[in-house]
Amino acid sequence: MTSGLASIQWVPLERRSRIPGVVRIIDQTRLPGELVYLDLTDVSAVAEAIVSLRIRGAPLLGIAAAYAVVLAAQEALRDQQPIGQSVRDAAETLRRTRPTAVNLFVGLNRLVEAAMRTRSSGPAAVKELLAVAENFHESDRRACAAIGRHGADLIQPGARILTYCNTGILATGGEGTALAAVYEAHRRHGDIRVFACETRPLWQGARLTAWELRQHDIPVTVLCDNAAASLLARGEVQCVMVGADRIAANGDTANKVGTFPLALAAAAHEIPFYVLAPTTTFDPEIPAGAQIPIEHRSPTEVVRPFGHDIAPEGVDVYSPAFDITPAKYISALVTEKGVIYPPFETNIPRLLRPKSRSPSEEKK
Repeated sequence: MTSGLASIQWVPLERRSRIPGVVRIIDQTRLPGELVYLDLTDVSAVAEAIVSLRIRGAPLLGIAAAYAVVLAAQEALRDQQPIGQSVRDAAETLRRTRPTAVNLFVGLNRLVEAAMRTRSSGPAAVKELLAVAENFHESDRRACAAIGRHGADLIQPGARILTYCNTGILATGGEGTALAAVYEAHRRHGDIRVFACETRPLWQGARLTAWELRQHDIPVTVLCDNAAASLLARGEVQCVMVGADRIAANGDTANKVGTFPLALAAAAHEIPFYVLAPTTTFDPEIPAGAQIPIEHRSPTEVVRPFGHDIAPEGVDVYSPAFDITPAKYISALVTEKGVIYPPFETNIPRLLRPKSRSPSEEKK
């Protein structure tokens, strides 16, 4: 990574100690116009940043949730309140922010469980929780690097890759998922080009992916979402690479709304369609995509994006944030543990063993 970007980090306020500290994020609503960092000091600020999409991307939400629990513990210590109860309250607040990305619940529960286990008290307890959060962050960074290596093995020299939404540094604790593969392939071959769908209604592809790739001097072409099928039909693309917010036991995948049509178009033209995600995104307790909860966003994001009216006032709006791509349209699932090929119902558990607590259990 040459840009020096960090989508999230814990920043101590004192030289001699890791606590107290703040959670520093990139305000992604301000991109691509300006790069603005925000210091979040409490749970409510993190929750607002998640809901407003100042931070987004399934792995990043898990990391943000973990650090938010540390903020809650830090505040409890300052106010001389019970740390355990403050942590539980923080977790409940954050659980209500966004329902689809399972990584958020995984990050929360790692920290809640650590708070319940610890025998420490006072500053030592907060430092212990911070260590757990930073380890969770580091594990995602390592997962991104491994996903990048496995994904790059699927990319030939000179490849043209179609991607959707944002799956890079701005969505994770490392180089990303799908974009991590792009970065690694670029390091290996140097002649990679990306086609980035704009990703309506909030243009994460145009605003974030194109901006991020430009920071790394990787050629990128932005296209309207509804131009993707014709691009695939012309043979301009060698593969499609996307991320995921939750993957069911059978391989059905929830990702940014608009992913499913890309999978259909790729299948029609026999172009590989790859989903790249860490194992924290898999939910083996969800048997199929129909059981994945789908978040619906404000109608304003569709009819009045960024304050500009583009539809008549009062018109009805359908605004799911995600759709489900059936497993039969997915060529492979790329994880930090390796590449999973169909049949997914057999091969997902085989790769993910030994089985630990599932993300669905994490939500309880």
